[in-house]
Amino acid sequence: MKKHELLKKPERPGRNRIALRGGSYSLAITAVVLAILIVINILASVLPAAVTKYDISSTKLYSITSNTKAVVNALEKDVTIYWIVQSDAEDDVIENLLNKYESLSDHIKVVKKNPDVYPTFAAQYTSETVANNSLVVECGDRSRYIGYDDIYLYEPNMTSYSYNASFDGEGAITSAIDYVVNEEMPQVYVLEGHGEAELPEAFSDQIEKENMELTTFSLLTEDSVPEEADCVLIYAPASDISIEEKDLLAKYVSGGGKLMVLAGPVENGTLENLYSLLEDYGVEAAEGIVVETDQGHYAFQAPYILLPNLQSSEITDPLIQEHYYSIIPIAQGLTVKGADSAEVTELLTTSETAFSKTAFSKTDGYGLTTYEKEEGDTDGPFAVAVSVACGNDGQMIWFTSSHFLDDMYNAYSSGANLDLGMNALSSLIGESEAVAIRSKSLNYNYLTISDSTASLLKTVMIGVFPLLYLGIGICVVVRRRRKDEPV
Repeated sequence: MKKHELLKKPERPGRNRIALRGGSYSLAITAVVLAILIVINILASVLPAAVTKYDISSTKLYSITSNTKAVVNALEKDVTIYWIVQSDAEDDVIENLLNKYESLSDHIKVVKKNPDVYPTFAAQYTSETVANNSLVVECGDRSRYIGYDDIYLYEPNMTSYSYNASFDGEGAITSAIDYVVNEEMPQVYVLEGHGEAELPEAFSDQIEKENMELTTFSLLTEDSVPEEADCVLIYAPASDISIEEKDLLAKYVSGGGKLMVLAGPVENGTLENLYSLLEDYGVEAAEGIVVETDQGHYAFQAPYILLPNLQSSEITDPLIQEHYYSIIPIAQGLTVKGADSAEVTELLTTSETAFSKTAFSKTDGYGLTTYEKEEGDTDGPFAVAVSVACGNDGQMIWFTSSHFLDDMYNAYSSGANLDLGMNALSSLIGESEAVAIRSKSLNYNYLTISDSTASLLKTVMIGVFPLLYLGIGICVVVRRRRKDEPV
């Protein structure tokens, strides 16, 4: 036998067959996996967007709230949402939102109306100039028009002297649905006859949006609160009510009525009779204006413009969860003593070091000559908003500031003041779903990094990671080849 024949490695006839079987098996597995992926993609393409898309935006722009789901799930009537838009002019955000409404209930149908094809359609519902992506919500003979300007809002930013853009499509549509399916709207009666201030525009608009009807009345000419009143609102009176009016309001509340009061210190005199409604339930009002000594509890370097603590409640929890704070200017302090006849819940509270300055009205209106505590001032802490459950389902919600819903302070609070006021009013009339659906900010938050950080990230992404993956791949191949070599 020749030498080179002795050194020749013996043949392994089974090796090729094993490799062939392994390759066939891998090919079959790959084919099955690809087939499964194709089937999954086909199924996914026919599923609704609500199932296949996930909202990762910081403001949940493409999601709807539990409030909307509660309203929609309770529908018993068919609602049609007409989308007035030209072809190829559809707003993607609005389209996504309408798809979600349609997927939530069989009672909701979205119908496109191209103004080029139906030029007179919108004139049935509004006399306004109708822009693309406007909506009409209809149920039976009731309807509401939602203009494009009601969906995309632009509000002034008091700190940057610019405008904040927000999307209020959900709030507008849900409110419209609630309006068209309910013929009876909550009745809010506004007391007059004491120099009450006019309701701020933002507050008034929000009340209308929440489908509440406002009616003014006077207890100076009537002998009782009207029976159809779901809630009585007292807003920023300049003078006190009479003893007779106080008695009528007390009778109304003790009999199950709902009362919301926004009344702070007045420049001349006091609101003794009005605040005596609280005294009947163990809540006492301190004379003067609340002044904070803790810098973390006041704004704009003005100790009388308060940043109170929000205590957990149905009314304040939505603000607490979103980390919003209310601004309460020129407030009167309340001390809760307690009474067997009522359950009092503090909504907004001062710091422990706050006090009430009594000399403000005796010098220069609201002007304070000093923020230092003086003899005669009253020690805190105080509540500046309370909820009082009075028995027989009667309830009062009391804010000790006449100005916190002013448009200026609401803008400074980024809308938190308005949300707080509307949450309170909605809870009184029993419209829990009406607790404010906030508009969603469209302002962008940019990630800013230095040039050195950018260079480092570029090197890692383009250089380090690819080389790392290549090295891992080479190691795997070498290891497999060594494993296959005969001993």
